Amino acid sequence: MRLSIDVTLDYVLTDPSDILLQVEVAATADQRLEQQSLTIWSDHGVTAVVGEDGIGQRCWVRADHGLIARYAAIVAVDRPVVRLETLAASPARALGGALIPYLLPSRYCESDRLEGFVRQRFAGLSGGALAAALLDWVATRLTYKSGSSSGVTTALDTFGMRSGVCRDYTHLLVALARAAEIPARCVSAYAPGVDPPDFHAVAELWLEGAWHLVDATGMARADEIAKVCVGRDATDIAFMTVFGEAQLCDQRVSVKRLD
Repeated sequence: MRLSIDVTLDYVLTDPSDILLQVEVAATADQRLEQQSLTIWSDHGVTAVVGEDGIGQRCWVRADHGLIARYAAIVAVDRPVVRLETLAASPARALGGALIPYLLPSRYCESDRLEGFVRQRFAGLSGGALAAALLDWVATRLTYKSGSSSGVTTALDTFGMRSGVCRDYTHLLVALARAAEIPARCVSAYAPGVDPPDFHAVAELWLEGAWHLVDATGMARADEIAKVCVGRDATDIAFMTVFGEAQLCDQRVSVKRLD
């Protein structure tokens, strides 16, 4: 699957601020960048730093009055769609140190508060069968509703409200998976078919010794998702973090299939 991606960001700042951007598609074994450009209008230099787990990159930007950025890319995604239920579990005791943070609770994914629910509701399941059941539960129990959550909504909030946007679906699935002793991380991504068009959030679950992409909203398949970055939760994968105050003027995200 080849995708064309076009992003425009236009923000006004209250005061001069440092900004951390994560909008560039990551170059990985299962997605190849054919073209890519990031243009940032600023009187200061831009510094690139490696993203979480070595996936993708962040850019430090200094802006005095506002930020205008344009990102464009063409990416070829070569990733199979795998049936989760066919995959074996990876026992917690066999996990390497880099995976341990993805078993633990984090700011927006309070997995420790959901362990009792997982044990009772999904008793008898393990590995990929359990992961598939968790994915189905989130997909069918939540209602996608713009504006139903905020930047401070957590997985436990979403569990109670039963509604949210892609970030909320992802947080809840990740929290449930961790509660089930399945390492899980959040992924910032681009995908066609996201409605309304925007930056997208999906999850990756560690099964049978590898990460597997899943979208609990059902809007995108694994073979048409372009990963940007990964992390414990929204704190790590935000497309823009402003160390100050910013006001939105214009933000547009367009993702189109080329073949």
